[in-house]
Amino acid sequence: METLIVILAILAGVTGIAGSILPALPGTSFSWIGLFLLYMWGPVPVPVKVLIIWGIVVIAVSVVDYIVPMFFTKATGGSKYAERGAMIGLVAGIVLTPVGMILGSFLGAFFAELYWGGKDRRAALKAALGSFVGFIAGTGIKTIASSLILWQIVVYAF
Repeated sequence: METLIVILAILAGVTGIAGSILPALPGTSFSWIGLFLLYMWGPVPVPVKVLIIWGIVVIAVSVVDYIVPMFFTKATGGSKYAERGAMIGLVAGIVLTPVGMILGSFLGAFFAELYWGGKDRRAALKAALGSFVGFIAGTGIKTIASSLILWQIVVYAF
């Protein structure tokens, strides 16, 4: 039984890393579920303090993941139209994951800023680049957090 729990916990951790890149999966949450499995039934139970700390990190990373792209878009002169266009492009790009998500976010911000924001091509491109950098930063933060949680899973599993 313990072997099955360890395998499921590691699979949850690996799925968490994949979910950090793919928007269809809640990445860091999956990783935390792996820790929770070890807390409940692992060979060496995860201390509740570790579980709570990582739970807080997962919540913080989830919130930051939504704020970072907006911050970078605003910091590069983008308007609410660029933010919305980036989000719509990201969702539309899910079909061609992950390249489609990145291109969709970039193009969505660019065209929304150009069309609805009334900006010239240079300003729209700057906002789109901000959106792109924000998307990459958010993805990086989630991937780092999920990787660290997977490392914790491995430490407590063996």
